[in-house]
Amino acid sequence: MLNLSIHSTPIIQNPKTPFCLNPQISSLPTIKLLNPISRKLSLKCQYSDQQQQRPDVSSYSQPRQDTPKVFIGHSIYKGKAALTVEPRPPEFAPLDSGAFKLTKEGFILLQFAPAAGVRQYDWSRKQVFSLSVTEIGSIISLGARDSCEFFHDPFKGKSDEGRVRKVLKVEPLPDGSGHFFNLSVQNKLLNMDESIYIPVTKAEFAILISAFNFAVPYLLGWHTFVNSIKPEGTAGLNNANSRFGADLEWSR
Repeated sequence: MLNLSIHSTPIIQNPKTPFCLNPQISSLPTIKLLNPISRKLSLKCQYSDQQQQRPDVSSYSQPRQDTPKVFIGHSIYKGKAALTVEPRPPEFAPLDSGAFKLTKEGFILLQFAPAAGVRQYDWSRKQVFSLSVTEIGSIISLGARDSCEFFHDPFKGKSDEGRVRKVLKVEPLPDGSGHFFNLSVQNKLLNMDESIYIPVTKAEFAILISAFNFAVPYLLGWHTFVNSIKPEGTAGLNNANSRFGADLEWSR
């Protein structure tokens, strides 16, 4: 609020003569002084600072529904192949109560592409391998001299079971400077047998492990549970969990 006061002590020759704030604009209203005695004229102006108000930052504390999708990944390029690592989010299904239930855990997608020249890679021939949360844990727990191996059959339980075999091996380099990532794919449907391997240094492997450690809680969907916790709703949540023996466990 901006207050503006105008004090005027006019010497009026004719009290019936109208007094205008701007005598050049005839459309403005006039003020007539009925008494020649000196008067105090006050003019108050209200200034709105609505346009200068800062936005309410609390509205940005929660993610917006129209937030665009973000695609991320980490790549390792070597002379004979390239490896790209990308996270995939978990899936949820709505319940009749309005809540959501986890239906599928997230995973890490590995994409191997063979080299097609100097610093060029043929992504049309890429081979993919999806790491489950448990398989990610196996890689995280690897020591400098440890190795692990995973076998996948994309058509397991279907009519084409056994027609496609994927084997991913993570083995230490002979000199102890890192690990080999070796993906072998046998596809009898396409009459294809291919093996792509790429060496990963200690530093590159450490980056992968750090990213895996960060991503695992999100792949499990635990971040959605943490974000849904409200102080006023914890009592009801604990009561709901009592059906599964949570209270019995803590009362021991």
